[in-house]
Parts: sequence; structure tokens; C-alpha cells
Amino acid sequence: MKIKCNQNIFLSSVLTVQKAASARTTLPVLEGILVQTDKDHIKLTGTNLELGIECRMEAEVLSPGSVVIPSKLLSEIVRKLPDSVMEVSLLDNYAVRIKCLNSTVTIQGLPPEEFPELPSVDGGETIEVNQLLLSDMIRQTIFAVAVDESRPILTGGLLEVDGNSINMVCLDGYRLALRTGRTEMAYEGRSVVIPGRSLSEISKILDNEDKNIRITISARNVLFDLGNTKVVTRVLDGEFINYRQIIPGDYKTRVKVDTSILSASIERASLIAREGKNNLIKLNIQDTHMVITSNSEAGQIYEEIPILLEGRDLEIAFNARYFLDILKVLDDQEICLDFTTNVSPCIVRPIDGDQYTYLLLPVRIYS
Repeated sequence: MKIKCNQNIFLSSVLTVQKAASARTTLPVLEGILVQTDKDHIKLTGTNLELGIECRMEAEVLSPGSVVIPSKLLSEIVRKLPDSVMEVSLLDNYAVRIKCLNSTVTIQGLPPEEFPELPSVDGGETIEVNQLLLSDMIRQTIFAVAVDESRPILTGGLLEVDGNSINMVCLDGYRLALRTGRTEMAYEGRSVVIPGRSLSEISKILDNEDKNIRITISARNVLFDLGNTKVVTRVLDGEFINYRQIIPGDYKTRVKVDTSILSASIERASLIAREGKNNLIKLNIQDTHMVITSNSEAGQIYEEIPILLEGRDLEIAFNARYFLDILKVLDDQEICLDFTTNVSPCIVRPIDGDQYTYLLLPVRIYS
């Protein structure tokens, strides 16, 4: 194998594919990137057996071939090379020589036959989703994915499609995040649970452009096709929680509040709260204002912010970090907070529409 390509483009492809390469594994080949030639292109592939990423890029192919190159070392070396044309050659015993201007580096590679093939998604249903919408849907829900492996199904995000509606749902037992969107075409109802780690890496690869991405869903895998970049991830087995049953349909207290003012106040209160055992903040809602307080061995804080109140006064407590996780991903200037009792969830909704719904369980307080 012998190829010539641009250093910057090659580095960009390596960094994309590297997201799927295993950092620690008993199979050394999974720590590498498979480089293959294809006419006037080369294909780079990385996988950790849960997530696989494939990138195609233009190159001058002088002679065909393939090899697996350690991903971390490859990215570090190419990053330090000058922005110019680089030449990659396969030598004996899978050694790889990289030349760029006055620099020549040789890396020991591995046989390509040992590299696992990415799973096929043949026969799956394909949908098209706007990339900006998908990126927002992941960003605004991924924080609620469970990290506790005791309930594996909750370590993933539920992707639902039905007609022109598309939903992303994540929950971890303390909070729920639901983001809804619309597709241009109508599709038959389908749902799949995608590992949270895969969703996180997919969101980093999505282009910040107003164009569609093709998603193919099969029984065991999901393919995200961005053209020159393809991402394949396995799906999680099991039944996702019926989240619609746990979202209250009514409220007894509704608060309309400025998002940035609320976020800044809770962030200041969290500085004191985080020194305590439960990272606890209290909200005292009455008339035209909300009082946010926190007490710990480190001190105490009092914040008062203006609100529009509909319904009853209420005193309720929350984990400050969980509340901030929600507020940080919201783009709306104002939001609604719906409550029923001080031991029932808080529901965060937009002032208009149903673009998102967040549920946050309170912390029980004793007087």
C-alpha cells in the first residue's frame, strides 16, 4: 500500500474514527484504525465492538493495500506534522512509513485480517432527520442517561419515530429528559434504545449544518449515514420504561420564570449546597417571587427572583446539580415550572408548544 493525501484532511478523519477505538482492551487490534485503499479514496475504520465509525476521504492511491495502525500514536504523530501532502507506505511485517516534507516516521502496524467487520444493518428502515435537530435532541437529553449499570436499558437513550414525530428520551431514576421534533416525511412507528456513550460520540461528529442525516434502524444495530462518515452502533436489549405514564398531566402550582436569572441564582446557591451531603437547595414560591436558599457547614445563601405565579404557594427542595443540568441545555428565555405537591416531580416545559419536557424528582424535606 502506498498513498498520498493532505495532512489536515487525514488528521480530521483519524480524529473522527478514533472516537470509536478502544482505549483499554485485551484485543490490541481494537486500539487501532484500519486503513484501506479504494480507487481514489481511502477508508479509515475504528470500532470498540459497541460503536463503529468509518470515514472515506480522497487520496492518491499509488498502490492498494490495508493495515491497522495504533490510533493514539497515529493521531499524535500526524497532528505534529506540517500542513502539507503526506505519503503513507506499507512496508514489510506491517510496518507503516509516514513521510511529510522533511519528516519520516515509521510505526509498527497490525494485520488487517484481525480487525473485526462493522455490523451490517441490511433490511432496516431508513429515516431522514435534520442534523441540527438531531444534535439538539442529543445535547438536551444526554445528561439524564443513567450511569449505573444495574439497569442497563437506562444507560441508553430512547429514539422514537411515529409519523412526522421524532422523540429522544433519557432518564436515570431521578430525572427525565424528553425532546421532541418533526421530520419532513412521515414514517411507520419505530423505537430503539441507543447506548448513551454512542449518542455522545455521534453528537460530536454531526455537522453544524442545516442538512439531513440518514438513520437506518435494524433489530440489533443503528446506522447514522453522513455521507463520507458512517457510524454504526449496537442497540440495547430490553423494554424501556413507559415514560409517558410518569409525566403528570396537571399541576396545582405553575411558575413562569426567566431561565438565565433562575440558572444564575441556583448556580450561586449550589456553591454552598455542594458542601452539604445532599447538594440541597430549597425553593419557596409565593406571590411574585421565588426565594432560593441553601445551608451547609460552609455557610448559607439567600436568593430572591421575580416570577409569575399561577396557583398555590409551595416550598420544595431539589438537588442543585440535577436542576442546573436541565437549565444549562435550555435555549428559551422563559420557561414554565409545574408542581403538584412538595413530594411530587417538578415538570419543566416551554411557555409555548411541547418541544421539550423535563421531570425532576424533589428531595424530601422535614420541618
